[in-house]
Amino acid sequence: MVQLVFSALLLLLSSFAYGAPTKHCRHPIIRKEWRTLSKHEKWEYIKAVKCMQDQPSQLSYIPGAESRFEDYQGVHILQADFIHYVGHFMPWHRYMVASYERELRGRCGYEGAQPYWDWTLDVTTADSIFSSPVFDPKTGFGGNGPYVKNPNPNPPSPVPGRTGGGCVPNGPFKDLILNLGPLKNVTKNPHCLTRDISPLLTNRVLTAERVAFARGKKDFAHFDREVQGGITFDTITYHGGGHLGIGGELGVMADIYASPGDPIFYLHHAQVDRLWWLWQKDNLRKRRRDIAGPDTQFAYPYDFNGPKPYKNITLEYPLKMGGLVEDVEILDVMDIKSGVLCYDYEEMGDEE
Repeated sequence: MVQLVFSALLLLLSSFAYGAPTKHCRHPIIRKEWRTLSKHEKWEYIKAVKCMQDQPSQLSYIPGAESRFEDYQGVHILQADFIHYVGHFMPWHRYMVASYERELRGRCGYEGAQPYWDWTLDVTTADSIFSSPVFDPKTGFGGNGPYVKNPNPNPPSPVPGRTGGGCVPNGPFKDLILNLGPLKNVTKNPHCLTRDISPLLTNRVLTAERVAFARGKKDFAHFDREVQGGITFDTITYHGGGHLGIGGELGVMADIYASPGDPIFYLHHAQVDRLWWLWQKDNLRKRRRDIAGPDTQFAYPYDFNGPKPYKNITLEYPLKMGGLVEDVEILDVMDIKSGVLCYDYEEMGDEE
């Protein structure tokens, strides 16, 4: 019994060790856009992701999780109702992606940084999203699933223009078996990785114009509203557009709970984080302390279903990670080169 307790403690400590933040950032790692990576760099990243999918789960309270990759997915599933349409949406996901990145490096020997996907470069024509380098079957994450009719005639989030819905047929994750989801399920439920791309949606919201509109907001409260958007097709903005544009109605990315089951989740959220950082850098002295929004999901200004009681979050608000990594406060993640973070972004054209 003592040995079992000691082993469990070691597992917990090892998860904190790989996710352990540092207060000093002398040499930030540099996140790059996927298409700027060499073939070798892309393969190394994919190899590290597959390594995370082979590492054993360390969170026993998520009964269906079989890998460290699924620990991240499972925590997101259980936290989803507390981290979307709230003021700490972006800080929480910034810390989650940075922790995942740290484990890719510390646990799986990856020497690079978490790549991002600038999807504004892939919505130039009606069908150009399908040619995005992220969907390449050899140097990307595989493509769209074959078309599958949605068995639900009244889906909760209808996505016009959806083109897939079936299992990803090619690429390094075509045989990936996900055990968690859909929705809030955290018991073992083996199923494939699905995608259901809607170019109609991606070309509508994943544009440079939408990004520029958000970046023009003068304070975090208004910027955050533009990033998170609404819950209908007409009010979706670029965060939801990345999820529903790739996930459609039947794809994993469209699942607000289980979306981290698609490895593209991390490239999309690195892009969302990059755009927040670019907005912050426009007035960094002020904006690295600018935070606002409700502590309760779907409270004002996200009160789509009516008013709810809430409190405004502050920089001292805790980011609860469910034992995945150490909890921190929002203040700790407001600067990507300070506090518990140590990375930066390379912009297209800045490559050496």
